[in-house]
Amino acid sequence: MMGLAILVLISGLVLLVWSADRFVEGSASVARYFGMPPLLIGMVIVGFGTSAPEMVVSTLAAVEDSPGIALGNAYGSNIANIALILGVTALINPIMVNSTVLRKELPILTLVTVLSVILIADLKLARLDAILLLLVFACLMAWTIYQGLKQQTDSLAKEVETETAEKAMPIKRAVFWLVAGLVLLIVSSRILVWGAVEIAQIFHVSDMIIGLTIVAVGTSLPELASSIIAIRRGEHDIALGNVLGSNLFNTLAVVGIAGTIHPFAVEPETLSRDMVVMGALTVSLFLIGYGFGGRQGRINRFEGIVLLLAYAGYTACLISKVIIVQAG
Repeated sequence: MMGLAILVLISGLVLLVWSADRFVEGSASVARYFGMPPLLIGMVIVGFGTSAPEMVVSTLAAVEDSPGIALGNAYGSNIANIALILGVTALINPIMVNSTVLRKELPILTLVTVLSVILIADLKLARLDAILLLLVFACLMAWTIYQGLKQQTDSLAKEVETETAEKAMPIKRAVFWLVAGLVLLIVSSRILVWGAVEIAQIFHVSDMIIGLTIVAVGTSLPELASSIIAIRRGEHDIALGNVLGSNLFNTLAVVGIAGTIHPFAVEPETLSRDMVVMGALTVSLFLIGYGFGGRQGRINRFEGIVLLLAYAGYTACLISKVIIVQAG
């Protein structure tokens, strides 16, 4: 049974990552065909489109009464996005923060993280809390789009315009991959959730641990691929924009949708361990990436190594808990 669960989990992850890529490319091409501004494509389609795996997985997990996977997937992905993905990306090439839109999103992400901590401080995510997260998300989206469209010469818009032009496809093909990618996302997410729950039961650990590790890293692979490709092409703002957009989406929309479907209790470790790590990483990203006193924001290779070490330490802490449970 364990072999089947692992095989299903791996198959689900592979299909999830592949279908997410097809979905984003199809969506971006359709948006470009209908004249959506490049900056809007970058923020909405590409930035949030790469979070489609987290959204679908957490939604299905909530429907199937697996809140640990729903919450662990969202917060674990945020941790992986900053510590693992930006760490690897900065190691390849230091990330410069040129876009004025992204510089505004850095403090917003910090405040949103603080809001999340406040809402689950009572160790539960009520439906009203989840609805509040969705309302904040809607307001932020409207504000970000408005601010973004005012910056017609923003560097992110230039990078996205070049990127989408290279990957442009005929409208019929784009619509096909948009629909097919979405269907495969749902199917692969269903497979992934089943495999994750089975593995959690086999090892007698909470599904939260599985959500924070295997599922979170798996659903973050599209952001990893996008950021590495972007930084190798010198598209710094896309590399960082993927992560910022994804983390805002995860914290507000993914958790909000899951909590609205199925309000759930929050494990104490989520607040004392996971939220502390996520909060510390978010604040550090704000401090090193924003650029105070006229200094241009950047994440250099040394800071990338520190982020990777932080992720390794956090993952080791989670694995040690599994070992302790098995030994007991």
